[in-house]
Amino acid sequence: MSTRSIKKVHPAIAAHMPGLSTWRAMPTQHVEWLDPFLFLNHHGPDIFRPGNRGLPFGPHPHRGFETLTYILEGELVHEDTTGYKSRITEGGVQWMTAGSGLLHSETSSEEFLREGGAIEIIQLWLNLPSKLKMTPPAYSGMQSEDLVHLNPVDGVKLHLISGEIYGSQGPYSSITNLTMTWLEMDSESQVHLPAPGNHQVLFYVVRGKVNVNGAEVEMRNIVEFNIEDGDIDVSASEDALILYGHGEPFNEPIAAHGPFVMNTYDEINQAVADYQAGKMGVWKE
Repeated sequence: MSTRSIKKVHPAIAAHMPGLSTWRAMPTQHVEWLDPFLFLNHHGPDIFRPGNRGLPFGPHPHRGFETLTYILEGELVHEDTTGYKSRITEGGVQWMTAGSGLLHSETSSEEFLREGGAIEIIQLWLNLPSKLKMTPPAYSGMQSEDLVHLNPVDGVKLHLISGEIYGSQGPYSSITNLTMTWLEMDSESQVHLPAPGNHQVLFYVVRGKVNVNGAEVEMRNIVEFNIEDGDIDVSASEDALILYGHGEPFNEPIAAHGPFVMNTYDEINQAVADYQAGKMGVWKE
């Protein structure tokens, strides 16, 4: 089986927030996006002291895309104007379809504010094609036990969220047919990851050091592969944690402004007007 060639390895850049270490893998001066993957922020790892202020992501709007949030350590409390509310803990994920628009917050529980603890969270923005930009908002919070956990080879744990891999199907049904996972690899382990030739691959090294298709890749780096036939071979020289997924590019124009991602700037202007008019919901304290 052939392996897919690498176009470039891109380092995440420091984009720290008050009280929260943050590394941005996309967009940066190195890579704008990897269609259909738009944005990747890596928060932490950090230790919050007792009596802290918690995560800083208060109510804000989104339209035109989805968010997939991995809670690698700690917890995340989600609330939005469609009525969803959940507290997802370590090993779980949140998948939100912003679609036509909503307001949401991602904060910490009263227990975490009081007692503190470790935090490491990654958020991806997943584009929607023009035909789905205005789809109704939706949310799914999945704890670790809700995911499908696989051991494809010795020393490798793969956590499947959506799509199909190794004959298993993930619990979440992606409206754009994305396959999304994350992997834990012991040092000296090896794994073969399949990917359709017409799909864009997302491969981000959260922790550790790996060799992927002949390239040495360290933590906080995202790998840009060419879209071509060929799979992904990974060997870990240290204990490693990797985000791995793939999806078909939309090859559509992207107009992005703050929390809105559409196809034209007229649509962005309409999103701003709709938000200001309360059409994405009104936050109730």
